[in-house]
Amino acid sequence: MVKDTAATSPARSSNKRQSIITLLAFLFIMVVVNIISSFLFTRFDLTTEKRYSLSPATKQLVRELDDVVYFKVYLEGDFPASFKRLRNSTREMLDEMRAYANGNIQYEFINPSTATDSKEQNEIYRQLVEKGLQPTDLQERGTTGTSNKIVFPGAIVNYLAQEQPLSLLKNTASSSPEQSINNSIQNLEYEIANTIRKLTKKVPTKIAFIEDYGTLDERKVFDITRSLAGFYNVERKRMDQKLNSLDGYKVIVIAKPDSSFDEKDKFIIDQYVMRGGKVLWLLDGMVTSMDSLQASAETMALAIGNNLDDQLFRYGVRVNPDLILDLKAAPIPIVTGYSANKPIQSLLPWYYFPLLEPGSDHPIVKNLNAIKGEFTSSIDTVGNRNIKKTVLLTSSKLSRTLMSPVRVSINIVRDEPDLKQYNKPHRIAAVLMEGEFSSVFENRLPPVLAEAPEINFRVKSIPTAMIVVSDGDIIENKFRKSTGGYYPLGYDRYTNQVYGNKNFLLNCIDYLSGDSELLTVRTKEFKLRLLDRIKTEEERTTWQVINTVLPILFIILFGVVKALVRKRRYAS
Repeated sequence: MVKDTAATSPARSSNKRQSIITLLAFLFIMVVVNIISSFLFTRFDLTTEKRYSLSPATKQLVRELDDVVYFKVYLEGDFPASFKRLRNSTREMLDEMRAYANGNIQYEFINPSTATDSKEQNEIYRQLVEKGLQPTDLQERGTTGTSNKIVFPGAIVNYLAQEQPLSLLKNTASSSPEQSINNSIQNLEYEIANTIRKLTKKVPTKIAFIEDYGTLDERKVFDITRSLAGFYNVERKRMDQKLNSLDGYKVIVIAKPDSSFDEKDKFIIDQYVMRGGKVLWLLDGMVTSMDSLQASAETMALAIGNNLDDQLFRYGVRVNPDLILDLKAAPIPIVTGYSANKPIQSLLPWYYFPLLEPGSDHPIVKNLNAIKGEFTSSIDTVGNRNIKKTVLLTSSKLSRTLMSPVRVSINIVRDEPDLKQYNKPHRIAAVLMEGEFSSVFENRLPPVLAEAPEINFRVKSIPTAMIVVSDGDIIENKFRKSTGGYYPLGYDRYTNQVYGNKNFLLNCIDYLSGDSELLTVRTKEFKLRLLDRIKTEEERTTWQVINTVLPILFIILFGVVKALVRKRRYAS
């Protein structure tokens, strides 16, 4: 049989011509798309959680940079897989920000452990610690054993003549190492953007620590003041019954007053709020301290009586004269026996030191470590329903309250707790209130004062906010008795655990001062997709066979089927 080549030739030529036209059209479209894309900037994020999409606040922040922000990231080296994820995610986040920053974000990754001489290596570590980076003694268990490595999961950020440390690893007491890494990754945008914001802020906001009525002195709030001072103009202020004493301050902090407020100063605070001022109240509901238990195994806790109950009630909360006892508590050393006439001490949970946990997903408390309280009281939300109230901190589900007066005994930790008594879960310890507040002095001033132009009395506030925390000790840093130096805020010298007190308070100030746009970034969550180690070990052989033998069998089967098809086609 002779094939008709003349008939097939035109068809082949037509197909060839069609293929050339298609190729040229494709190339033309690609060139046009590239030309258009050079003028129109856009990025596509195809991940479920939009993990590579920056928030509008972050984009605006980096677009407005007028000089280079330089990151020295100390996350280079031979790391376990989890830290490689953190390193790679940090690089990706910086690249994403750099795409919007017009070249004003630059970075380098540095391995701080490259020195061969141990003395030189220790000197590098010392310099990094002095700059504010905290080392992590990394221990990660694998199939072949446990690996140990000192790493500095952070960066030093430079802008103009300023330098700021940036911590990239967020450890929390209740999280596994994998969860800590995941929390750190989902917080990268906030932490990096917040550092940039603080470095580039030109006019610092003024905040004041009120000094009247026995509030914590400068030494006891030294650590939080130092942390705030780099980004805010922090002052200490006495009201002294002067009407305009709080003018010009965006936020005032009232930290653990121990005496009764005068009505005139209450009026000054009230009118400060009515004019849009923000207040961070850190108030004890009861008076007691650990010092009272040094000489005796028991002490009494009594209601404090600071004369603020009516004012806070008017605003929408009540700090109760009680104490929260929580089985989820920070430990203290207790003498549990004697050996050779020497006391034996054990760390036992002190139920009066509750480890407070976030009461909502609000950005102020999202992904924070536990907050250490000391003789914390409970809060009730009351009064004005027009005020938006957001619970920030609560006790755990195994908690209870004791009303004033309370006999505080050290012996409570020696006995097994009765779980039936801990039946008041999630007692409120901190609440955010936002809206238009009503003055506590409404209908209380004589007309001659209410109408006086120099007083300018306001019955209702403009939209504003305040945060009430029922524990003044949350903001207090402790001291070393031997040297007189201070411990970092939130540091527990018995367990070497750093609780989230400082970050919580910094977030409160940021939010109240109006720097809250970036805090919303903390609501972004990434799903933790981890392998089940036990299951992977049990099914290792099965999956190895599936991944090696099955593809080979599939290729062999495909070859056999194709050979049979060809044989049948051409045999005819």
